[in-house]
Amino acid sequence: MTVLRVGVIGAGKHGVRYMSHLRSGDVPALRLEAFSRNDAERGVAQARELGCRFHPDWQELVSDPAVDAVIAVVPPTLHPAIVAAVTSAKKALLIEKPLATSGDAAVDIVRRVRAAGIPCLMAHTLRWNTVVRAVRDRLADVAPVHALVVNQRFEPSPLPWLDDPAVSGGGILLHTGVHSFDLVRFLTGHDVARVWCRTARVATTRTEDNFAAILELDGSPMLVGVNGCRSTAGRSGMIDVAGTDGQIVADHQQHWLQTVRGLERTPVPLPTAAATVREALASFARLLTDGSTPPTRIEDGAHAVRIAEACRRSADADGVGIPIGPLPR
Repeated sequence: MTVLRVGVIGAGKHGVRYMSHLRSGDVPALRLEAFSRNDAERGVAQARELGCRFHPDWQELVSDPAVDAVIAVVPPTLHPAIVAAVTSAKKALLIEKPLATSGDAAVDIVRRVRAAGIPCLMAHTLRWNTVVRAVRDRLADVAPVHALVVNQRFEPSPLPWLDDPAVSGGGILLHTGVHSFDLVRFLTGHDVARVWCRTARVATTRTEDNFAAILELDGSPMLVGVNGCRSTAGRSGMIDVAGTDGQIVADHQQHWLQTVRGLERTPVPLPTAAATVREALASFARLLTDGSTPPTRIEDGAHAVRIAEACRRSADADGVGIPIGPLPR
């Protein structure tokens, strides 16, 4: 079996998840070859622990001939430069969400990736979540679906850069909301045509940490609500589907699913929760080795960013409706 050598840009909390799976052999077709991070002292120590090489400069990692594929787990403000370097080097790319800090930047990244013809996986990791997939598999049981509500609840982030727009590019709409916006498209099969949104700041000072949005779907009368909160001591990821033949209520964070008919709730047995980062890496490996189409494409990342941007514009305009056109080619 051919083993592909991977370089990871970003070794924070989430980047370490990727490196741990690669280092432990969870995805045999991929091997951690090198990584890069801003903190050179910590990077050197991590490299000794992981048994791989460290590049203090991410550009050196991209140009390293021993690196076959690149994984980017960094703030989205760095994505345009990284994508430009990776596409120029003609190397495969796995890129974490959010794809960019604006719709125009996201569309430009899509164009660069497609023009270069490189294999690319967009890591909206909830598409590999066991509960999310179980909800999607059961939608026909309650069809036709008339209403969908998706929300996520988190503790305030301990990462100071997330509240610095110069680094983060935005608040909860961009960094957590894109998960929910992508789930709406994944579950319904429809693009979003228009949004109405309001935001609030509770624990943050320069970016929003709460939002509530209504989404109008293209080609569907379904009513869709999306809500996010990053100022609570609890954590949840609710999905509530209402259709003619009943409801599906689930939580992708707490790993449960129930169907509802009348006042009767029926728990649905679920498989063990999937390690979504590992599953994303496995899909990346299949994309590279046999060309298998991954569950999420670079275009999906652009759609999510454009929805988040429209929501921010709506909130800035006191909740007026903001249309979203088709993804530019």
